[in-house]
Amino acid sequence: MREVTKYGKTVAEAVSIALNELNATLEQVDIQVVEKPKSGFLGIGARKALVKVALNKTPFDDGVDYLTDIIKQSGLSVHVQVEERNMRACRCQLAGNDAFQLIGKHGKTLNALQFLAERVVNTQSDHRINLMLDAENYRETRKRALIDLAQRIAEKTIKTGRPHRFEPMPAFERKIVHHALSGNKKIQTFSNGEEPRRYLTVAPHS
Repeated sequence: MREVTKYGKTVAEAVSIALNELNATLEQVDIQVVEKPKSGFLGIGARKALVKVALNKTPFDDGVDYLTDIIKQSGLSVHVQVEERNMRACRCQLAGNDAFQLIGKHGKTLNALQFLAERVVNTQSDHRINLMLDAENYRETRKRALIDLAQRIAEKTIKTGRPHRFEPMPAFERKIVHHALSGNKKIQTFSNGEEPRRYLTVAPHS
C-alpha cells in the first residue's frame, strides 16, 4: 500500500498535496493527521500541518505487486508507475532504463504481462475491471501502426476479393482495427477463436 507524508499551511492543503502526488481522490485514501497547524505567538513556535495519506488497498494493488515481483526477478531496471485509475480501469507505465526490453516483438511481452496482471486483478474484484500496461509510449505507436496496416489490408482485400486473417491480437488491439475499418462499406471485420489466440479477419462485404 503506497503512502506519503506531506506538510501544508492547513490540513486541507497538506491533504491536497498528498492526493496530487498519489493521483487519487478522497474516496481512495485513508488520512491520518499527524500534526495540526499552529500559528504560534508573533510567528514564534508556528508549525505547519502534517498528514499521512495512504491509498486504500484495491485489486489494482495486487496487479501492480504481481508485476513488480516479476520485474524484480528479471533483474531489469524497471518500476511500475500508476498513472491513472478509477473503479473500472487502471493505466500503468513501465519506467526505467530497461523498460524497452519488456515490450517484445509487436508488443507480445508487454501484452502477456498485461494479460497476467489483469487476471490477478480480476480474481480479487467482484466486477470486471481493466488494466492497461504501457512502456516507452508503445501503445500509441502500436495504435498508429495498426491503423495504417488495417487500411492497407482493406485495400488489398477489396482488390483481390480474398479475406485476410490477422495474427492473434488482444481485444483492445482488435477493437482498434474494427474501428479503423468501420466506415468502409466494401469490407467487413469479425473475430474468431478463443482468448488469448482470438484473431480478426477482414473480408469482402457480401
